[in-house]
Amino acid sequence: MREGSHIKQYRIREGQKNRLDRWDPNDTSGFGSKEEALKESLKLNTGLEQLQEVLFAEHKHKVLIVLQAMDAGGKDGAIRRVFEGVNPQGVRVAHFGVPTPEELNHDFLWRVHKEVPGNGEIVIFNRSHYEGVLVVRVHKLVPAEVWKCRYQDIMDFERSLNDEGTTILKFYLHIDADEQKKRLQDRLDDPTKRWKFSYNDSSERELWPEYMKAYEDVLEKTSTKWAPWYIIPANHNWFRDVLVSTIIVKTLERMHMQYPELAPETKPSNIT
Repeated sequence: MREGSHIKQYRIREGQKNRLDRWDPNDTSGFGSKEEALKESLKLNTGLEQLQEVLFAEHKHKVLIVLQAMDAGGKDGAIRRVFEGVNPQGVRVAHFGVPTPEELNHDFLWRVHKEVPGNGEIVIFNRSHYEGVLVVRVHKLVPAEVWKCRYQDIMDFERSLNDEGTTILKFYLHIDADEQKKRLQDRLDDPTKRWKFSYNDSSERELWPEYMKAYEDVLEKTSTKWAPWYIIPANHNWFRDVLVSTIIVKTLERMHMQYPELAPETKPSNIT
């Protein structure tokens, strides 16, 4: 998969309006076969291992990766496969579930700010601060005048992180309702996957149109130059993984990172 116009087609421009039903979740363009994509994924994974090691050693840059999707959209699988073999010393996953009573006592960004990456870190948000304009909106947990103000709050928050040296990449893993149904049924049928199934999954599916509208507004209102959204066709896991990996690796390569030099007083010749 070549960087350039092919990758850029998945990036959402500032203010770009989106109808998610016009984005093909079965898209696998750029590859002649699944086997070709899997070979590319192995190369990308090796490259990511090396880049993450330099990022950790240089201790200068910070990387935040946001993953959002509908239930069974593939967030866990993407994390597992894209970051397979990467040194866990410099990579961390933060998961944002139902807020705790303590978290509800604070503003909606309070629990998120504590998890942002420090120097040399890659942090992956499995769900994120965007739940404050997705689940909260769909389930009417706060008045509309409250969640509508949060788009600007989110952009200000992400701009502040960027100004302090954080590179932000946001991925919406796009599956369709039929694929979700299939994956949820697989969870029920496979004893090794049943632990993933929640009885809320069925009721949430009934709200699919409301979630699609909420995601469309998120993509339009919060994709910026400093924190872009990418729509990732995700009905095929192998294409999801190679596309996410490509974007992350290309972004890290543009940082032109280097291993730090030894300080003069610690040259190897000083060892006795």
